[in-house]
Amino acid sequence: MLGNVAKPVLDLLFPPLCIGCRAAVDEAGFCAACWSGITFLDGPGCACCGLPFPVALEGENVCAACLANPPAFDSARAIMAYDDKSRGAILALKHADRLDLVPGFARWLGRSGRAILSQCDLVVPVPLHPWRLWQRRYNQSAEMARRLARDFGLACELALVRSRATPSQGAMASAKARRRNVQRAFQVPQASQVAGKSVVLLDDVMTTGATVQACARALKRAGAARVHVLTLARVVKAPDVLI
Repeated sequence: MLGNVAKPVLDLLFPPLCIGCRAAVDEAGFCAACWSGITFLDGPGCACCGLPFPVALEGENVCAACLANPPAFDSARAIMAYDDKSRGAILALKHADRLDLVPGFARWLGRSGRAILSQCDLVVPVPLHPWRLWQRRYNQSAEMARRLARDFGLACELALVRSRATPSQGAMASAKARRRNVQRAFQVPQASQVAGKSVVLLDDVMTTGATVQACARALKRAGAARVHVLTLARVVKAPDVLI
């Protein structure tokens, strides 16, 4: 009852705006124009890393990068392409205290990752270093992981820790530099949290795959049976996504 009364008042005081262009909308999310510009990754793609294929192929197929260098994770899926249309919304969640976006993004993750989530035991977010967490005040991946785990009746474990501070991956000029930057940067202090379990590793964006690769290796070293990556967005322009 109280929620039904409070929502119209809050909408009057703080009218919902499109997370892409800031136009007025009925509910928090994208307006119709911004929604139509999002590239959703729901078509054919690599059975391993999820890289979109330009045409549908018969059966499960793996991209050249995954064939050349099989990743540490078992599969990866993303909701949308990380580009000029989606970047603003993701950066708003990441840097602008827009935690009101978490429930909506978690629902999207749930729809895109339903098949994976139904086979897994727990959700583990990619961690921030304590210093960066103190600066930002929250870990957007952890917030989404908690909500997603709750929606699917799964455990959410902060099983991974970032054992050393690293420069932002966004500052790295190449995929090779990103891999070096996060090499051995993640650990699982309590292996019992993940040993023998199927894990959903959750992050906001997959760019070169270096961060989720490093996290997946740490989880597998701790005994995780399978690691499936789920992200809001991924960079699509790649032949070297995981090389």
